[in-house]
Amino acid sequence: MRLRVRVSMSMILLLIVSLVTTPARAAAAGEVVSAQPTTVYLLPGKLLEVPVNAWHMLYRSTSATGSLNAVSGTLLVPKARYLLGARPVIGYAVGTHGLGDQCAPSVSMSQGQEAELAFVSMFLLKGFAVAITDYEGLGTPGPHTYMAGVSQGHAVLDSIRAAARVPGSGLSATAPVAVMGYSQGGASAAWAAQLQPSYAPELRLKGVAAGGVPADLHAVADHLDGSPDFGLAAAAGVGLDAAYPELDLVADLNERGRALLADAADDCVGDLDKLAGLRFSDLSPVDLLNQPKWLARLAENRLGSAPPRVPMFLYHGTGDQIIPYAVGATLRSEYCRAGVNTRWLSLPAPDHVTGAIEGGPPAVEWLTLRILGLPAFGNC
Repeated sequence: MRLRVRVSMSMILLLIVSLVTTPARAAAAGEVVSAQPTTVYLLPGKLLEVPVNAWHMLYRSTSATGSLNAVSGTLLVPKARYLLGARPVIGYAVGTHGLGDQCAPSVSMSQGQEAELAFVSMFLLKGFAVAITDYEGLGTPGPHTYMAGVSQGHAVLDSIRAAARVPGSGLSATAPVAVMGYSQGGASAAWAAQLQPSYAPELRLKGVAAGGVPADLHAVADHLDGSPDFGLAAAAGVGLDAAYPELDLVADLNERGRALLADAADDCVGDLDKLAGLRFSDLSPVDLLNQPKWLARLAENRLGSAPPRVPMFLYHGTGDQIIPYAVGATLRSEYCRAGVNTRWLSLPAPDHVTGAIEGGPPAVEWLTLRILGLPAFGNC
């Protein structure tokens, strides 16, 4: 009897030593840090509540340089039971909202001020769950890494991973998934498609719809230089500088540039109009975008070099004044040459916003067919 007691005590001591000396398991991308129930509204004044189960979630993701970070987002799950198997999950990537935390889609949805809920609702009505990322630094501590494509693609994929881990969501990690986005969201969706095979291969990604895609940031910046929408190019400079500290944007700005960009650092998209008509040369004595450090990071964030392995639906308005039509068409050509199953929709839209309105519904329907398992036919 005494021998058994000694053995048991020894085992207990070994267990205690093990617990003290074994390091805690490292956090991983897609893990949920917290998930709190929330309410989402379609109209300002908190009118017309969206009848879904909703959570404001904080989850782990990966920065553009490979560091683990925390990103916020919103998960929406229809209350009605889904009868066709595991409920599909859509990773929805919003377009440009701004640089300040108050601009985050999770905030605008809780206040009834999120225009893109019109497209999100189309998925909800089909019984699909929707995960909407706020992106890195938007709604969480630190600056928003606006237009850093690798960071944005990670945030989208990890929002889908996190969705299945939210307690009470009823979602499965093996559910079919799809991704949709326009403008900044279009870039994020396309980056999610390119990154998924290596970054999140376990996801059952069925298709990606990306519209108004700023696939070549250098080309878009050149186009916006001196235009009424120059504020978007300046914001992208701020976002890339946040993602890649070696760019050290402030050091290359003149006094006026430092003052203007410091003032814009917490602005929402509508406030960026105050930079209308400016040029990069007004903000800096050097040719910012053609410095080697900027050329390297802009090239790294250019879409098209790594072909997705899932069908792609790309759409673009011929009259897009913000993202040139040629930029979207070039991405389509590069995907086609790489053998990607690509469906291209050229829209008669006279401007950028109209392109979203015209292209959104067919994108939703195309993704629905992919989720349901129907084959995709490209038009390369």
